Amino acid sequence: MPLRYWVDEDRKLVVAKAAGVMSDEDVFAYQHDAWSRRELNGYAELVDMSEVERIDLPSVDRIRELAQVAASLDPAGGGSSKLAIVATRDFAFGLARMYETYRELQAGSSKPVGVFRTLQEALSFLGHEGEIRPPNAT
Repeated sequence: MPLRYWVDEDRKLVVAKAAGVMSDEDVFAYQHDAWSRRELNGYAELVDMSEVERIDLPSVDRIRELAQVAASLDPAGGGSSKLAIVATRDFAFGLARMYETYRELQAGSSKPVGVFRTLQEALSFLGHEGEIRPPNAT
């Protein structure tokens, strides 16, 4: 799967990294797998799409559906977590901005979303700095 994620417990951050061809099924599977874990409530989220070469999307309606699913998994009563998306390519950036808009319009959505061209901008939005490495990376 070209989308993998890990949890940085020290930063209370869920990091998802996509590469190659990213499909809507990959994104929905990640959304359900990670955010149905209630122990991650309140964690910030970083989705790095900087290595995505192509997005396999049957229709833009899937972006709206993803925003609905994501908002439904937000903890009741809100929280202080944020979502930062890194999208360096124009097409991915545009789709991420579309997702940001749909997410903000969802009833019950409590996670502010920011879309950025660089990892450093995204980390700043989340209130973090430094490198992001998967576990066991050297």
